[in-house]
Amino acid sequence: MSAPETTRTIRVATVLTHNQREETAQGIEVLHRAAERFGVELVLEPRDDVRPDVTIVLGGDGATLRALRANAGTGVPVFAINFGRIGFLATADRGELDVGVERALTGRFDVLPLPAIVLDGGDPELFGINEVSFQRRSHLNMAQISYSIAGDDIGERVPCDGLIAATPAGSTGYNLSVGGPILAWGVKAYTVSLIAPHALSARALVAAPEDVLRVVNEGSEPVDIVVDGMRTGDLESAKVVELTFKPNVVGLAQLPGSSFYRRFREKLIQLTS
Repeated sequence: MSAPETTRTIRVATVLTHNQREETAQGIEVLHRAAERFGVELVLEPRDDVRPDVTIVLGGDGATLRALRANAGTGVPVFAINFGRIGFLATADRGELDVGVERALTGRFDVLPLPAIVLDGGDPELFGINEVSFQRRSHLNMAQISYSIAGDDIGERVPCDGLIAATPAGSTGYNLSVGGPILAWGVKAYTVSLIAPHALSARALVAAPEDVLRVVNEGSEPVDIVVDGMRTGDLESAKVVELTFKPNVVGLAQLPGSSFYRRFREKLIQLTS
């Protein structure tokens, strides 16, 4: 016997689109018609005085990631309809526009809680829904990175182009491109992968959620700290930073019956084969 479908009350929905407005014009039109039918207020521009019940994204994975970051810690789920290329984070594809909009505005969806990787330092923006990486600059020498997990040294002065710590949602992104392990959504763990290591013994690994990752820049030059694709600062020579896994940071809407493995097959294997 299947579980009963989850339904939420939706009174206000914010809408976020990518920069190619001509591609999402149809989606905006469908949203307006459906919102009028279901009595939902649409908010097309960010407003501090409005707390939405859902954020609807018409865009690709980049727009969805921005929405997830913006809604982190608010309890507002993100319902993404893919108007991009792959749409691995999408709740529904563009061909499911009418069904997706109806489900978003009537609250008929499940919510998958997503974790984040958080850097120490207290800055509320220093968290990655996908990943946090340390990257050498293109015009500088190879980086020298040491790192430990849960107090145990794993790599010491490894010559490389950098290091990536990725959540399950981010494990199919930059982490995958450097040969890192893939984690199914819902797995409480994170990956640690080196970027182009010049060491035969260097291997990517999966860390337990309670284990703290400590990264040291052993080189003579700074490396960039990049959070979800955005450069946020430097890790100077001889400096140390710690990263922790934080669960349940933001919710990503899922249609009932959604499967990570089906998504992986359809979005990554078939589209790249």
